[in-house]
Amino acid sequence: MVGPAAFLLVLFLLVPVVLAFTLAFTNSRLISPRPAHFIGLTNFVNLFADPTFWASLRNTLTFALVVVPVQAGLALVLALLVNAKIRGTNFFRTVYFVPVVTSMVVVSLLWKFIYQTDGLLNKFLVWVSFGHFTPIDWLNNPSTALPAIIVMSIWQAVGFHMIIWLSGLQTIPVELYEAGALDGATGWKRFRYITWPSLAATRTFILITITIAALSLFTQISVITQGGPLDSTTTLVFMAVRTGYQQLATGYASAISLVFFTLVLTVAAIQRFLTREKA
Repeated sequence: MVGPAAFLLVLFLLVPVVLAFTLAFTNSRLISPRPAHFIGLTNFVNLFADPTFWASLRNTLTFALVVVPVQAGLALVLALLVNAKIRGTNFFRTVYFVPVVTSMVVVSLLWKFIYQTDGLLNKFLVWVSFGHFTPIDWLNNPSTALPAIIVMSIWQAVGFHMIIWLSGLQTIPVELYEAGALDGATGWKRFRYITWPSLAATRTFILITITIAALSLFTQISVITQGGPLDSTTTLVFMAVRTGYQQLATGYASAISLVFFTLVLTVAAIQRFLTREKA
């Protein structure tokens, strides 16, 4: 009964991981008449001397450092709002969740038009400033391209984490709030001493999933900017894919993937340690 699932896991998970670890120490190319040879740590030496790698690492970490707290915090605020027992909450839950079920490719193409010089965003800013705002080419400016991607990514995914926060909120026993009310806990105290501690498990899950998704940023970059301008939006995953499939250097791309795997594992372990339940 477990055989088919185990076979698929080995084929599509275990085998690629083993190949990535193996190829990272070779000069393997995707299409080449020459067989791959073991070259030791040469790929990693070249990688750490590559300015594009450091730019990609910086962009990846910047994206994660902004997206993780902002998206988690905004999703929690939305969850608290739609958790209120008032009319119309189901409508707002649906509205906030619509971007999540929309393909990221479609969302990226939509926002690409919004960010154009003659796009909706610039027209809106010109209108609210009564013509004093000078339109910006958001995606072709190295100082605004990554922030533009960050805003779009938060908008697209915040609804998903809102639902997770909401599920956590609805597991908190009503008796805790009733007991808190008897002790005079209202407003901020109610959130601080009852709601927030009760969301410990949900909080850990959300922080880890958002972090992994943020560090894995690829689709938005591939559709909108292709890593430009001047590698200001290139990320580790995009660099690995471009190196492996466009430049055909699978050995070098595997080295990038191995560094990315180490980064994700380290960040996830640190988060898990910081958010662990203290005895």
